[in-house]
Amino acid sequence: MKKILIITGIVTAFALPLNAEIIKPVDVSFADGAVETSLTGTPGDPAAGRVLMNKGAGNCIACHAVTDLQDLPFHGEVGPMLDGVGDRWSEAQLRGIVSNAKEMFPDTVMPSFYRTTGFIRPGNAYTGKAAEGDLEPLLTAQQVEDVVSYLLTLKE
Repeated sequence: MKKILIITGIVTAFALPLNAEIIKPVDVSFADGAVETSLTGTPGDPAAGRVLMNKGAGNCIACHAVTDLQDLPFHGEVGPMLDGVGDRWSEAQLRGIVSNAKEMFPDTVMPSFYRTTGFIRPGNAYTGKAAEGDLEPLLTAQQVEDVVSYLLTLKE
């Protein structure tokens, strides 16, 4: 009986993140630019985050240089070097910056990776093409968590 309870407890512990509710982009709560609560309730995967730094919708190195990714070409110089961000920023601050950097840095040119409303449409051709909230964010909630998890590994 004791073994069954232990096994049940372990299974429950692993199942909890699967049942966690994903926070929608319109429901993200920022405090001084930081997002304290995980968007998924599931820990990020730093290896998956590392891939997103160069591929897909993330492509962070298009604007940022990262020594850990020096094997990849074409690092940008628009944004600051990301070496040491895991020491400079907390997990909540990094989650906020990746989700919507404009909450912390209003004048930044960094795109909002987990935002779907409040955009200024570039011209009449795009106005009204997507209702507020109908857009998909550039990164999924789990991808944001993965990128944040990777960024936390970048220590001085």
